[in-house]
Amino acid sequence: MKVLFIGGTGNISTPTSRLALERGIDLYHLNRGNTKVLLSGVKTILGDINNPKELSELAKHQWDVVVNWIAFTPEDIERDISLFKRKTKQYIFISSASCYQTPLSYPIITESTPLCNNLWDYSQDKIRCEDRLMQAYREEGFPITIVRPSLTYDTVIPIAIGGFKEYTTPDRILKGKEIIVHGDGTSLWTVTHSDDFAIGFVGLLGLTQGIGHAFHITSDEILSWNMIYKILAESLGRDANIVHIASDFICKIEPSFTGTLLADKAESVIFDNTKIKTFVPQFKATITFATGIKRTLKWLDEDPERKFVNPDTNEKIENILYAYRSI
Repeated sequence: MKVLFIGGTGNISTPTSRLALERGIDLYHLNRGNTKVLLSGVKTILGDINNPKELSELAKHQWDVVVNWIAFTPEDIERDISLFKRKTKQYIFISSASCYQTPLSYPIITESTPLCNNLWDYSQDKIRCEDRLMQAYREEGFPITIVRPSLTYDTVIPIAIGGFKEYTTPDRILKGKEIIVHGDGTSLWTVTHSDDFAIGFVGLLGLTQGIGHAFHITSDEILSWNMIYKILAESLGRDANIVHIASDFICKIEPSFTGTLLADKAESVIFDNTKIKTFVPQFKATITFATGIKRTLKWLDEDPERKFVNPDTNEKIENILYAYRSI
């Protein structure tokens, strides 16, 4: 099976690439060659998907599957439909679980949960992308599959404030500083290790029955945010000095958190993974957060340059704490 990943060396796509190679897939990456990630067995096509002048090599190929890991806007989708119509048997779009109805009218999320998130431009754009792809499938037979990851991690810290590509909150924990947990910390969330995600995702590659369908792929482990931060702190060998602050207040003081917090992580979510398990029976998430986050921290420890402590985020955290204490 000949598969193209547009991107392919990111937090989720790197473990997926590794597993695809282990499964014997003939894997190509289209990227600009700037990444430090080297995967033996991948065939790299150098080029920028946004620059037509750099895609002459791409035009020579036919694909069994094309996966775009870095499509975010309807314009990206229009470009891809034009590029890959009649050039691939399956096109997989990486959407987002943040597209699901916010706030939820029912707490258990399935793939039939409405797509409606008016609080975050990122989610709205992903929904528009999905809408355009479904139109192309219905009207033109464009062979789409949609995948909606939730908070998935391998080389990032999956927390609400001061994490992801930052080491800001872990650094605060190590220094005994106060950290912010939104609400009272009892809302429920799911974090998924990229190695687990990869099992479900690779099972969809070339799966004819998956054409026209959408899937989310998440862990079944449900944790409160208090527990997520507690496990993170314990993995760092420290106690978490937590200050609970309402999400509305956090975003009032620092509106930049509105998208990732109010539009995504502020309320409880429980994912029903029946559909992906039905289509890909071998999928089962087995990596607990307590295990997975230790892997991530070990990877970060291997190169101090990976531990980016963002002074802007630290300033925002301090501003929120000051405002909270001034009430």
